[in-house]
Amino acid sequence: MGKRIVAFLFFANYFVGFLAVALSVETVFQLGLPRNSFAYYILLFSATVFYYTFAYSVPETQLVSDNPRTEWYRQHARFIRKSQLVFLGICALSGCWILQKNFARIVELPFYYWLLLILIPLAALLYYGLTPESFFRINLRRTGWWKAFVIGFVWAGCVNLFPITMLRIEHDISIQEPALMLWLFMKNWMFCTVNAIMFDIKDYEDDANIELKTFAVRFGLTHTIFRILVPLLLTGLTAFLIFAFNRGFSLPTILLNLVPFICLLIVAFQLQRPRKILYYLIVIDGLLLVKAASGIVGSFFN
Repeated sequence: MGKRIVAFLFFANYFVGFLAVALSVETVFQLGLPRNSFAYYILLFSATVFYYTFAYSVPETQLVSDNPRTEWYRQHARFIRKSQLVFLGICALSGCWILQKNFARIVELPFYYWLLLILIPLAALLYYGLTPESFFRINLRRTGWWKAFVIGFVWAGCVNLFPITMLRIEHDISIQEPALMLWLFMKNWMFCTVNAIMFDIKDYEDDANIELKTFAVRFGLTHTIFRILVPLLLTGLTAFLIFAFNRGFSLPTILLNLVPFICLLIVAFQLQRPRKILYYLIVIDGLLLVKAASGIVGSFFN
């Protein structure tokens, strides 16, 4: 029973939806800003679950798979179809609620806000090739080593830039220090990119068979950890320290925010041994929850 609940929570992407909300809350806590509306968090959760479930869904008639997640989707294909309709409906209702309540401010958004609102979802759609082929014949997930940077960019945009945009819409709050926001975005981008590369290690054999040149395939597991993951982590850590220094974070706050970076490094070194898929979904995605919790708790010490 316990295994079924765990599989349901992680394979159905509800945990990923919760992570998107938690990381968005971390952003406003670290910036000392008010929380977004409940309708926005409902929209974010539902859209995240819908997106990831749509990307991984398989037809019920597909043959039995050795991949536990693929097989779970095959066995629960009917439930997935119904739940997707529910989440799509929730997205529509919450989106309409936000639109009708804040229509004037949405229309008056400056150009660069609209650019973010278009660019980030477009990158998310192109990542899995979810746009019609007659419109775009691009699948960023098949672009090799830089696909991790794309998904890291999308995640950082959704949990860092979207909440700020929504605060402009809902509370007419503008960030007065755009350069500071850049460092916060960079920290999240590098952290999420490292997280994505660690997932590529899970797909090492499959990617090698189809000659998809991810970091793990191109450099091997050991070199990926030492030459790619560690430098990217140090880049994200440097970006955080610059952000923390400019925000005047206290020492306890800085130390708490160092915890997820240290945990990420520890887990990275453990990936040289084969792991089951749930390990990646629970432990590696769980590091994002550690990051959100550390950032939120740390904000109370400022």
